[in-house]
Amino acid sequence: MDTRLLITFTTVARTGSLTAAAERLHLVQSTVTAQVKALEKELGLRLFDRLPRGVVLTGAGREVMTHAEAVLEAESRLRVVAASSGGTSGQVTGRVVLSAGETLVSARLPGVIAALRRSHPGIEVDLRTMGTTAAVAELRTGELDLALLLEDEAAFRDIECTPLAREPLVIVCSPDHPAARRATDPPAGWTELAREDYFLHEQGCSYSDRFIERLLIAAEDAPPRITRFGSLEAARSCVTAGLGLSLLARANVAEALASGRLTQVPGPQLPDVTVQLARHRRRWLSPAAAALTAELPRHFPR
Repeated sequence: MDTRLLITFTTVARTGSLTAAAERLHLVQSTVTAQVKALEKELGLRLFDRLPRGVVLTGAGREVMTHAEAVLEAESRLRVVAASSGGTSGQVTGRVVLSAGETLVSARLPGVIAALRRSHPGIEVDLRTMGTTAAVAELRTGELDLALLLEDEAAFRDIECTPLAREPLVIVCSPDHPAARRATDPPAGWTELAREDYFLHEQGCSYSDRFIERLLIAAEDAPPRITRFGSLEAARSCVTAGLGLSLLARANVAEALASGRLTQVPGPQLPDVTVQLARHRRRWLSPAAAALTAELPRHFPR
């Protein structure tokens, strides 16, 4: 059996769309459709129900999906064994699909990937930006090999999470903002902070969500004024322009603090957020993924 048919089949199953699968596989949709039909003909089974909004696996398709994933994982292991026994001079090669939230993608992972390219030039890292819910779902389907989660508590039956580091958090504002004067005053309390305008990362960002909960508890007269962005850069830009305050990982604003474009607002002690390294408990950790796992701790504060 041509494993390319299995790759196409599993991609369609995960995306629920022939069009989305074609985009991910860099194929035209007609080729994806033809490959799915070829697999259905070879197996003598209808694998998908075609619906107006996409495709869904049939009962037979769900069973085939389980075995197809096992075949593709076995093929991946076989290729690693073949590469390590061939003319690669013992170098680790392969592709690793890693996800993380924007906080880590912008502050930590460029250095990780650059270091890995120097030490293991045969490893390709496919980096994807996503939050915890999406990452856990894609670890379960096998679309991700590893994920970095910003979660103090991460307990999933089938996902193994290992604390990797802790990221310090800071409340920041423009040097021209009235809150900047508190550098010489007593630190602001939660009640005082709840009266400010905030520009925070999007819903689902664990440390922003917890911060908002604490502001809401402290608010006395009216709920705090909060704008949430899908981009950290958008939040930083609003704060740099003097429009309000933000809570960000220190690593994301280190340069702005050092240059004086932003100022840390003294306030309540903020707990660091835990960085968790997540992987599926039952899936094989390839040598390439193991090399990336070993490199990660070198780029986080101890």
